[in-house]
Amino acid sequence: MRSDKITKGVNAAPQRALLYALGLTDEEIGKPLIGIVSSKNDIVPGHMNIDKVVEAVKQGVAMAGGVPIVFPAIAVCDGIAMGHEGMKYSLVTRELIADSTEAMATAHPFDGLVMVPNCDKNVPGLLMAAARLNIPSIFVSGGPMLAGILHGQKISYSNVSEAVSRYKVGEIDDTGLAECTAKACPTCGSCSGMFTANSMNCLTEVLGMGLPGNGTIPAVYSERLRLAKEAGMQIMELVKKDIKPRDIMVKDAFLNALTIDMALGCSTNSMLHLPAIAHECGITLDLALANSISDKTPNLCHLAPAGNHYIEELNEAGGIRAVMHEIDKLGLLHTDLMTCTGKTVKENIEGQEIRDTEVIRPVTNPYSKTGGIAVLKGNLAPDGCVVKRSAVAPEMLHHEGKARVFDCEEDALNAIYDGKINPGEVVVIRYEGPKGGPGMREMLNPTSAIMGSGLGNCVALITDGRFSGATRGAAIGHVSPEAAVGGPIALVEEGDMIEIDIPANTINVKVSDEELAKRKAAWQPRQPRITTGYLARYAKQVTSGASGAVLE
Repeated sequence: MRSDKITKGVNAAPQRALLYALGLTDEEIGKPLIGIVSSKNDIVPGHMNIDKVVEAVKQGVAMAGGVPIVFPAIAVCDGIAMGHEGMKYSLVTRELIADSTEAMATAHPFDGLVMVPNCDKNVPGLLMAAARLNIPSIFVSGGPMLAGILHGQKISYSNVSEAVSRYKVGEIDDTGLAECTAKACPTCGSCSGMFTANSMNCLTEVLGMGLPGNGTIPAVYSERLRLAKEAGMQIMELVKKDIKPRDIMVKDAFLNALTIDMALGCSTNSMLHLPAIAHECGITLDLALANSISDKTPNLCHLAPAGNHYIEELNEAGGIRAVMHEIDKLGLLHTDLMTCTGKTVKENIEGQEIRDTEVIRPVTNPYSKTGGIAVLKGNLAPDGCVVKRSAVAPEMLHHEGKARVFDCEEDALNAIYDGKINPGEVVVIRYEGPKGGPGMREMLNPTSAIMGSGLGNCVALITDGRFSGATRGAAIGHVSPEAAVGGPIALVEEGDMIEIDIPANTINVKVSDEELAKRKAAWQPRQPRITTGYLARYAKQVTSGASGAVLE
């Protein structure tokens, strides 16, 4: 076992002395040492219950004959960080989480790891760490929040963001805004729609790194604690059989994840995180695959913000296994792959029928014949950009309009709130990419402002930044190359015509090649917005959003 180097033999006597200092007995020191990565903190609603989940994992590990040892991982709440400089630190924590977990698990050679993440960058960061360390690992998330209820209708966090714009245009009053704010997030857990956290927790199941129910069992259900105990017991089986993350996260597993991503209509952030996790597995995941997979994968779910169903309903409808079982009827999945259950994908999903055909539609009656995400390319985004197609109004799938150009999120948001954006226009927000931000901020506030102002069916927004999973509408992010490196988005001028054709997967600025070349010759790099600290180092090392914004 890996832990032998600190538990066995004469040379390990100094390490054993320190293990005694922890209160461990000789009997415990002779058992497998299992690291439990706890993302518990008191500021992220999705993490406030993780201490209970971790305690259940510890019980499971102990019941199965292991010694549970907890250490922490950080997590940022994207909702709390939204709309101010804190959002620059969201994506960048993914690398901090992976690096710090690598450091802890190498300095203290555990025999296996149970990862307990929940919100946003915490999940992919720990998946990256698992792939990098490649020791037996299993995931159990803190679970999703229940939806709020307002006037008999289910709502979520994203409704509050849109309510702010509705308030500013006089559609609701102080009381209406206060009611929505108070009722949108009624429990602990990751926000209740198919936003980034829930997208990644669901895809963790698909990758084979989480037990069935990992992505959908609500945080407040006792079933979540039972799942955590099962994960604690199952890590001991993975250690015994020496089943490692890279045995599970093979290339076909990532193709399965992209396929179910399309069926579910996940957050566009999955197009950043899946390539980054694959990179740690030594796999190049070309986003060009996304469109070919989308072309043959029907979209079976319209979960918030794309529709009015929530993760709790997906759970009751059969969860991720039911979606996978239904998609497998088309022969689109690789089902002979090993998973953390010790069984194959085929064995895991066998007999998992849909229990509610409104929440998970059958392949014979999908919401659309193509998947929920599209990658667009053209002279405005030669390396690609991403849109959550399933959350775009039909009339906006084709759009042509004048560019309204802003060099930061705040300027664009003020223009929207001040009524300066007109129907038919295309809002361009640039210098918000991985290097330019730095940190590739989410643009939920501008997109919510557009929707809340009643412009969702006539105004598009494009950015080299990214979007919250809570975003809906014609919101196109990850434009690559980004403005900070002189990508074409840096060359767009006020009034240029931009043409977006989502079904054709194209996005172009209607300016001649000669004119673009002239503008490129005159372009000068901007001075970095931040020149000290972690963000400055990050900006120097980070790659394009098209390659997952991994660090070189």
